[in-house]
Amino acid sequence: MACAKVPLDEQHVTDIIGPNGRERTLPALHPDRKEERCFLLYKPPPEKNSSAQTEEFLEQAQFISEDLDWLLSLPHDKFWCQVVFDESVQRCLDSYLSYAPRSLDVTLSLSSPAVADMQRCIHRSVFMVFLRMATHKESKENFITPEVFGEIIYNNFLFDIPKILDLCVLFGKGNAQLLHKMIDNIFTQQPSYYGDLNETVPSIIQVLDTVLEKCGLQSEGASASEPLKLNSYGRTTAMTMSQEDLVDLMVYMCDTCTTLHSFLDIFPAACQTFHSHGFLSRLTSFYEMAVPELEKAVRKRNFDRSVQEDLWSRLCHSRKKLVEIAHLLIQHTCLQPILEGTENTLSYVEDLLQNFTNFIQEKRFLADYDEQFPLEDDISLLQQVSPHLDETRTSYLLQAVESAWDSVGKKRGGRPRMLAAGAGVGAGSDWDGRGAAAAGLQGATAAAAAVEDFPQKGDNGAVCTVSAGELESLLTHIRELLPDLGEGFILACLEEYGYNTELVINNILEDRLAPALDKLDRAMPRPVKEELPEVLDSRSNVFDDDDFDVFHRDQVDLSRIWKGKKKGESLQALLDDKQHIAEQKARYLAYETVVDEVLVGPDEPGATGSGFLLDNYDDEYDDTYDNSQVGANDLDDDDDLLNRRPFTTPLVLQMHKKAQGREEEEEDEDVENKDDGVKRDLFVQDPAVLRERAEARRAAMQHRRGYRPPPPRQVEGKPKGQGQTQETVLDRRRKEANKSRGANHNRRNMADRKRNKGMIPS
Repeated sequence: MACAKVPLDEQHVTDIIGPNGRERTLPALHPDRKEERCFLLYKPPPEKNSSAQTEEFLEQAQFISEDLDWLLSLPHDKFWCQVVFDESVQRCLDSYLSYAPRSLDVTLSLSSPAVADMQRCIHRSVFMVFLRMATHKESKENFITPEVFGEIIYNNFLFDIPKILDLCVLFGKGNAQLLHKMIDNIFTQQPSYYGDLNETVPSIIQVLDTVLEKCGLQSEGASASEPLKLNSYGRTTAMTMSQEDLVDLMVYMCDTCTTLHSFLDIFPAACQTFHSHGFLSRLTSFYEMAVPELEKAVRKRNFDRSVQEDLWSRLCHSRKKLVEIAHLLIQHTCLQPILEGTENTLSYVEDLLQNFTNFIQEKRFLADYDEQFPLEDDISLLQQVSPHLDETRTSYLLQAVESAWDSVGKKRGGRPRMLAAGAGVGAGSDWDGRGAAAAGLQGATAAAAAVEDFPQKGDNGAVCTVSAGELESLLTHIRELLPDLGEGFILACLEEYGYNTELVINNILEDRLAPALDKLDRAMPRPVKEELPEVLDSRSNVFDDDDFDVFHRDQVDLSRIWKGKKKGESLQALLDDKQHIAEQKARYLAYETVVDEVLVGPDEPGATGSGFLLDNYDDEYDDTYDNSQVGANDLDDDDDLLNRRPFTTPLVLQMHKKAQGREEEEEDEDVENKDDGVKRDLFVQDPAVLRERAEARRAAMQHRRGYRPPPPRQVEGKPKGQGQTQETVLDRRRKEANKSRGANHNRRNMADRKRNKGMIPS
């Protein structure tokens, strides 16, 4: 038997084996001491109300519940022998962690009370088994050495990071303190789990990148580390993927966000590990890219009403959890050390301000974060802790928050829709002390919150647009029940709540309308629809109001309209018609007469007695200064007109251009010397002389530069039969070898090359 106050890993027991009753001494933890018992795998409750499936679930769940109760009733040494050496126990527990219903699963609203009771019993038993497995000391007599306990749970995979994450999301609601003690004890007794967590964070980041990739997006970190794939332009997006794939993607993202938030909320010590990997920046960029794309898909794609509400509730829940994850990381890595007054307070303050500064470029995330956790409160806290905080920087952050609200089209101080949706949808799935009625009430609350916070307005009115006939039917239905309401008020309510008459009537009767609707007059009449002007009346054309404008003229001269050759007229008559010339001639004749006297009225100044204005020349004009430049040489205020001094090149530029001009002067000396005897008044010089001069200048320049012309080629040589010199033979050989460089001497080689490549059929 086990000795008192001795750890289990050091105890030994004596067993009697064989027909002769031979005794054998074994360690307390030994594979031969486990009981032969097969634990069944867990299957989730059926979604459909099928009697056969319900009966099958109850039967299998009954066996699992009995086995778990038997396992919990074992003494300390037997329990550890069973969980360590019986693989079926671990498979049963793992199956429950994998397939147990989460908070947003449809199976939470169980229809059968028997199924709900059985699920609650299994849920409690599984939690108690894991709680006992995470305890190394049950009493003063039953305990395991802490170091050995850490090796047992780590080497036998009794706990790992995925199991811990599932434990948090399944049992965190209502059991947060117990789970915190469990996980803290596991990480304390076995620090190797911190290393596993450090290796798990990149996998979680890869999960976010996978969601972006499924949406046809690419994260900033992924684009910087790997090139864009060639087939990335043809991949599906949230708007083009199938409905089944979109639902799976939303469930996947929602489950990931919920699990991660539960783990960080229960075990805050893990926040530092996530912070060391830059998880906060990747999270904000994921939020900024994925959330608008998924919102657009849920709003504009055609789904069933129930599917669309479920997707929107999951999206709101994911948004809320992502913002809360970011707040947990900031709180436990920056704010908490500042409040505790650690030594490096200024470094934590700088880290917090840097995180807020990084949020500025993520407008959507910054607005949603400020909606739940106002940055103004955190900055006020920093100003109290650090009086010498830069006010310019804090005011810049607050202005960035205001800009973020304006950029996303939201108003501060309004009803936080995301909070309401998350609060209703994000209820936990804790089965301790809850029955089917509680689960059904929870599902109804979540559905009501999802319907209330469902997006009712899109880019062009409501998402679920209705026809004019359907709208009149909805108005008639509501007015029959509430005749004192005006049609304008009813239309506003329908538009706000997605044309759901039941929700509109329920909110009106319970007086739970949105604040914007409460301000409206309930007897407001239906607004008169303004008739839009016709397209023909609002058009603008260069041919408006002409002789053939049929849109503004009731009658048009049809005699001026014909097709083909005009009847009654010949081509010769058309050419002989010179009427247009006569009209132009009368116009130009008016310019031939020069009138010196203009006929004016007798009362106008300058008029003569006969009524004419004479254009006489005034000979008294003083032309004394006509030929003098009066004031031309005067100095102006801004610039000099004629007395400006000549422009002088600066010395720096003269030194820079001195070497360049020296060579040009040397080249022109010979030309000037030779041209001194040439008469400058020659109209055309001899071309031979010009070519000779140019050749002489070229030779002189080449001689100065050290250019040596190539030796002449002796290719022609002597006549045949008289022998050739050595230079001629070498020149001919050189010509034969290099003649294929240009012209058309390489035709055979190129033809062979094309034929070898298959360009010319053989």
